[in-house]
Amino acid sequence: MNIALIAHDAKKKLMQNFCIAYHGILNKHELFATSTTGRLIEEVTNLNIHKYLAGHLGGEQQIGAQVEHNQIDLVIFLQDPLTLKSHEPQVNNIMRLCDIHNIPFATNLASAELLIKSLDRGDFEWREMYK
Repeated sequence: MNIALIAHDAKKKLMQNFCIAYHGILNKHELFATSTTGRLIEEVTNLNIHKYLAGHLGGEQQIGAQVEHNQIDLVIFLQDPLTLKSHEPQVNNIMRLCDIHNIPFATNLASAELLIKSLDRGDFEWREMYK
């Protein structure tokens, strides 16, 4: 499965910890991230991340394009709803694309954990048929 990982600045440490905790599951899949998030994850996990531009420089659009072409199976976008900054990627565009293309989408730790555990159980095999 192809998994996109995105995090606002205030949630990057949480994303690192999430990836450490679920390393055993994540290392079985192809991972994609915006550049800073991907680099930070790689530093603490040694996971191989396909990195795009920084979110505010177009990385969000690059991941969005993959979503549009049904090349992403799961998106984890840890957002900080309290301190949004104009330079940070906006969750709405990718969320809309995920809704259009029926792609599971998490915006917080609780939903991310549910999706990653479901992935590990094999609950996303339907994505292969959907493609």
